[in-house]
Amino acid sequence: MRLIAAIVANAVALLATTVVPGIAFTGGWLALVVAGAIFGLFNAVVRPIAFFLSLPALILTLGLFYFLLNGLLLWMASLFIPGYHVAGFLAAVLGGLVVGIVNWALHALFGLDKK
Repeated sequence: MRLIAAIVANAVALLATTVVPGIAFTGGWLALVVAGAIFGLFNAVVRPIAFFLSLPALILTLGLFYFLLNGLLLWMASLFIPGYHVAGFLAAVLGGLVVGIVNWALHALFGLDKK
């Protein structure tokens, strides 16, 4: 049940990023759910590796590099998500910020992190 909730939360977050100029999603609800699953899998596999490799930059910038890392990961994920397009790095950073805020709000609202 938690896996389905995480996929739906990722799908809603990806849909919310379309308010950022330069990010577009073309497809229906099924494509959006598939995109949420791909994004979740991408975050589960690539994010820990990228986080570990960027740890020195995160420490030097007191965590501000995390915003750039989120943008980079969103841009890279867009290469694997059909129908999801990120036009540039600034759009990716802003989209990463939107994804973070929406996922935080959904997890807090529905208690998805509680076991």
